[in-house]
Amino acid sequence: MFIFWWFFAKRSYKLAPITHQKDFAVVVTAYQQTDLIPEVVKSLLGTDYENYHIYIVADNCDKSENLNFNHPNVSVLYPEQVIASNTGSHFYAINHFIRKHEALMIIDSDNIVDKNILIEINNYFNEGFEAVQGVRAPKNLDTVIARLDAARDIYYHFFDGKVLFQLGSSATLAGSGMAFTVDLYKKCLENTNIKGAGFDKVLQYLILHHQKRIAYCETAIVYDQKTSHSEQLVNQRSRWINTWFRYFKFGFKLISQGIQNLNLNQLLFGVILLRPPLFLLLLLSGLFFLIQIYLFSILGTSIWIMGFLSFIISFILALKVSHTDKRIYKALYSIPVFIYYQIISLINAKNANQRSVATKHQVVKKLEL
Repeated sequence: MFIFWWFFAKRSYKLAPITHQKDFAVVVTAYQQTDLIPEVVKSLLGTDYENYHIYIVADNCDKSENLNFNHPNVSVLYPEQVIASNTGSHFYAINHFIRKHEALMIIDSDNIVDKNILIEINNYFNEGFEAVQGVRAPKNLDTVIARLDAARDIYYHFFDGKVLFQLGSSATLAGSGMAFTVDLYKKCLENTNIKGAGFDKVLQYLILHHQKRIAYCETAIVYDQKTSHSEQLVNQRSRWINTWFRYFKFGFKLISQGIQNLNLNQLLFGVILLRPPLFLLLLLSGLFFLIQIYLFSILGTSIWIMGFLSFIISFILALKVSHTDKRIYKALYSIPVFIYYQIISLINAKNANQRSVATKHQVVKKLEL
């Protein structure tokens, strides 16, 4: 994919000057934990944009002084019943809009946004896009696990965001730091019941199903709290692995639609959806490599060695192109430990949504593997 991108990709978009500031609803979802929300709201209120309103959906949260905001651009919503669902919280906000907004931006309760984020996303909306994914940069690199988590994000942002979009397909959704027209969001999910994690997987499939593209905006930056310790990582990855097994079938559907519609966007995106999580891809590759050695297949063994080398080169290239923090490079030696925790996550994936609903973040002062 990198080779095709290097030779054939449209590297940049010439965006026209802003002609209209869309009216944004910024939805911040919280489940049980609210202590990081004041920091989120402070960053949102500091954006260089005028036409927006912030909706905080405090699901299963006690009313506290943390959420007392005396600002006309902020509304705090406490659902009467526990929702325990991302899309449920989003539609709770939509049903309580104070006015008819044109666009919806989704932000996690642990995010901090760059002051230009709404301007940058608005530029793509003015170009006709109805869905935009920004970049989730690391807010913390306090542990080795956080640094490896950030390295993974950099890889995916580069290949599943920048490269895929510039090849004419769509950026994959990351769960936050993303925006949609309200009409498109409602069209895709209003009548869809999603239980557990993975709403972004369903949403991106439905957007592609409607033959829309998801733009990748690398100048729309959200600073995301990375997982810092092992228990947090296992719970989070268990949910993510669970969603891949539940929704990778969408890849086959999009490939079929892409062929029928002669739609490169759908075809490329469908191929990406079939790819398993990186750690699982590496484990399976290692297994097939050992099988080739056992069969004394020189050709097969050589092909797998070339495959491993290609992956390593592409991973390093993604880090280099993204101007990665030196601390992340130093953490790469711990990748085997990181993979070990994800194997534990795989074992727990079946009951992931019973183990935890949302990632609980905390500050960790010492390095932990």
